[in-house]
Amino acid sequence: MPATTPTRILLADDHALVRRGVRLILDNEPDLTVVAEAGDGAEAIEKARIHRPDLVILDIAMPRLTGLQAARELSRLTPGLHILVLTMYDNEQYFFEALKAGACGYVLKSVADRDLVEACRAAMRDEPFLYPGAVTALIRNYLARAEQGESIPDKAITDREEEILKLVAEGHSSKEIADLLIISTKTVERHRSNLLQKLGLRDRLELTRYAIRAGLIEP
Repeated sequence: MPATTPTRILLADDHALVRRGVRLILDNEPDLTVVAEAGDGAEAIEKARIHRPDLVILDIAMPRLTGLQAARELSRLTPGLHILVLTMYDNEQYFFEALKAGACGYVLKSVADRDLVEACRAAMRDEPFLYPGAVTALIRNYLARAEQGESIPDKAITDREEEILKLVAEGHSSKEIADLLIISTKTVERHRSNLLQKLGLRDRLELTRYAIRAGLIEP
């Protein structure tokens, strides 16, 4: 039988040590190869454009753009791209957000040495990979919503507002945010004002606290 081409992987995590460890796990497998690394969500999108990977592995809490924001953008830019979330957060909210953002798997860093390789292979077979706690959460959530006749609620803020909230909380000025997102400073100010109004907050400090609670930035 002819040898199959290894799955080309882009790995995004803001900690170089984590990337090194994960890369060791993946490069040790004959059917998997890491072709590029990124230190934040925005760089992950950029590197995905250049390297055209088959699979992207994203951390959640990263500078500039979170893994969830990057997943949404990558799903929009490259429909059919396989996306895995690799995170320290055993958290139902992030788990559901990851699925909504286009991820087909959710792996905890604490068990990456055990689960990650299988999660990569499952993703390439177009099969979901969920850690056991996530499966429980998914079933419990589905049953609760079915009982109440509900659907999954929409987020309080739009994806663009979330991007701006994260950058404001990281200390970027309106001009820096405008340059990063390629929009006008006036548009940034309008979004910022809408955010304060929607969330019932008063200033940058309260926005930053909200961003920490929402998992957009690390405390």
